[in-house]
Amino acid sequence: MTRTVALLPMKAHSERVSGKNFRHLGDRPLFRWILDTLLAVPAIDAVVINTDARDMLAGHGLKDGFAGGRVIIRDRRPEICGDLVSMNRILVDDIAALAADTYLMTHTTNPFLSAASITAALAQYQRAVESGEADSLFTVNRIQTRFYAGCGRPINHDPNNLIRTQDLEPWFEENSNLYIFSRNSFARTSARIGRHPILFESPALEAIDIDTPEQWCIAEALALHWRGAR
Repeated sequence: MTRTVALLPMKAHSERVSGKNFRHLGDRPLFRWILDTLLAVPAIDAVVINTDARDMLAGHGLKDGFAGGRVIIRDRRPEICGDLVSMNRILVDDIAALAADTYLMTHTTNPFLSAASITAALAQYQRAVESGEADSLFTVNRIQTRFYAGCGRPINHDPNNLIRTQDLEPWFEENSNLYIFSRNSFARTSARIGRHPILFESPALEAIDIDTPEQWCIAEALALHWRGAR
């Protein structure tokens, strides 16, 4: 039986949207959206929160051992704290401390990622690993539109031969929603994307990543939509 660990890094400070991880989005703090979703996926054995905000989590009712012991809170070491620290350094710290067959990494800023999508991504990853077709997975947005360089040069289309955008070759944007990998694949590239990744398309409404005040406003509107749909 394989062990799957979800890595959910979380810091107190946010540069562009102040305190966003603990700010209420709809009916709960932002971090609870994705945490509740991860805990709703039976295949995930533990959710590891690497943080410099243990006291803030406790103030919102979240302590080590929450959810029957499935939540593990790790205090972030001082040398890997700060806005300019690479996420890979934090992942290295967690992977070294927690053995697992499969690591799944996401962010608090992806509140609408669903348990169904996570479950489907895990299943696709496991099949690909077993068949030797892939060593990792990451989520993407499928984009079919006309791109230009800053100088105005068309990149992926011919302005003199316009075709419908839906007939353009699709491009895929890494959206930071979800990464799945193993200890070995991470070691080979020193990154969460291995040498032979699967690109997993996120549903459009699940793919929002909150980095700016404008994206927070969009998320608030979607949170109202989600509440009305329940």
